[in-house]
Amino acid sequence: MAKRDYYEILGVDKNVSEKDLKKAYRRVAMKHHPDRNPDDKAAEEKFKEASEAYEILSDSQKRAAYDQYGHDGVDPQMGAGAGGFGNFSDIFGDVFGDIFGGAGGGGRRGPQRGSDLQYTLQVTLEQAVKGTTAKIKVPTLVSCDTCDGSGAKAGSKPVQCTTCGGVGQVRMQQGFFSVQQTCPACRGQGTIIKDPCGDCHGQGRIEETKTLSVKVPPGVDTGDRIRLSGEGEAGPAGGVAGDLYVQIAVKAHDIFEREGANLYCEVPINFADAVLGGELEVPTLDGRVKLKVPSETQTGKLFRLRGKGVTPVRGSTKGDLLCRVVVETPVNLSGKQKEILREFQESLEGKKHSPRQNTWFEGMKDFFS
Repeated sequence: MAKRDYYEILGVDKNVSEKDLKKAYRRVAMKHHPDRNPDDKAAEEKFKEASEAYEILSDSQKRAAYDQYGHDGVDPQMGAGAGGFGNFSDIFGDVFGDIFGGAGGGGRRGPQRGSDLQYTLQVTLEQAVKGTTAKIKVPTLVSCDTCDGSGAKAGSKPVQCTTCGGVGQVRMQQGFFSVQQTCPACRGQGTIIKDPCGDCHGQGRIEETKTLSVKVPPGVDTGDRIRLSGEGEAGPAGGVAGDLYVQIAVKAHDIFEREGANLYCEVPINFADAVLGGELEVPTLDGRVKLKVPSETQTGKLFRLRGKGVTPVRGSTKGDLLCRVVVETPVNLSGKQKEILREFQESLEGKKHSPRQNTWFEGMKDFFS
């Protein structure tokens, strides 16, 4: 049966670079890898084809011979090969090392860095704007003091793993190729704890809730993160601790909404002040200020109070406070008040005191006509 073209198998053209060739092989091999397709003979054959194709095309001499003579140029039986395809550990170590934990190379893992942790800290708008210091409690894994992180009982120590001989990896034969995998007995450590510590049960780490002080700088906003170095989980086998990332979440405020450096709020005013104009007290994060409302103010008008917003944590210019006016319809009127309003309404008949309303009605007439 004729063999398929190696370039076709990997889905690339003859001018493909080494980098793109490796990407293409990873994509095809990952799709058809036996571990992902158990008992699938078709996938296994495609995986073997891809491995063979990459083994040839990744070698400049073999690739040149293949480009010139085709499959005959790299067939060992034709006198041009390089030993066949008995062991693909070099390919796997190069291409899959970062996916399958270093198959094809490496030794015992030894101490490893601990995992990073994330903690969500809720703060008020005032605390976010002005800064604060908060106490938080974080459940985490810390190094066991009893065994000093070794996992072995006092007076004993880990012994060499007999399965891997202390190297942390074992060679596995899968059909026509072999790969190295993490030793299942010692999990890559190269040692086994025969007499585990009574406190951590051989893990070298115990669960503990730490109380930490977090300094929140002024100007933070929802989504900002504060990094506390070394406050994450302790690393296995005595490794260094990871980091703790404190993510800020600002609580909703009763009055203000924040957008970047600016603050927004709605200010209700009564009908008379909107018509005649007046002066209002407006709240800010620094106290109350006076706001002059001109006559004939409409709902939705924005008033800008400069410098009454927020100085962002990554900026130096303070934002503004923008107040949106909402004209409030009076309620619970007395009979006399209603009569006054009816007289006022009659006095507006036929006169252009409502420009937006008149424009709207004119537009409506044009629409229906």
